[in-house]
Amino acid sequence: MSKPEIYVSTDVEADGPIPGPHSMLSFASAAYLADKTLVATFSANLDTLPGAHGHPDTMRWWADNRAAWDACRRDPQAPEAAMRAYVEWLDALPGKPVFVGYPAAYDFLFVYWYLIRFAGRSPFSHSALDIKSYAMAVLKTDYRESTKRRMPKAWFDRLPHTHVALDDAIEQGALFCNLLAASRREATG
Repeated sequence: MSKPEIYVSTDVEADGPIPGPHSMLSFASAAYLADKTLVATFSANLDTLPGAHGHPDTMRWWADNRAAWDACRRDPQAPEAAMRAYVEWLDALPGKPVFVGYPAAYDFLFVYWYLIRFAGRSPFSHSALDIKSYAMAVLKTDYRESTKRRMPKAWFDRLPHTHVALDDAIEQGALFCNLLAASRREATG
């Protein structure tokens, strides 16, 4: 019997728009089964990259979000250690990991770059599932109309969105599972 897919909702906090010139400050993943069972979580705060600097626009945003900034700067670790531990965690999940993000284009960019740079491989391969794109298909709307404000309230659990990576990974993972369930209900009738 093949392993089930494990939906790894992942959130990144960074000091700029791209990895390399800027650093991933914190990231977290919440691994869910399709039925919204939370299997495991992973979270790490990271040292900044040598020679990298915060982007002025991003640093202005952080200045207005001090609690989240303080949370992502608490006990940072070397990216090498964090990414190797993350690969071990992903490999130990009881299924095939599927990266899930909101927006996947941003979060996956950082996670994939850091995985390749510091762990030498990505258990996700080159793939990432974007919650907003999936919502667009289910809602039968244009992409830019597929915002959280326009999604059905039933898709949201009462979970905080704090810009602390683990909080946001859990919240977005629950959203994805609710969307997946709604999509499957619609498909069966």
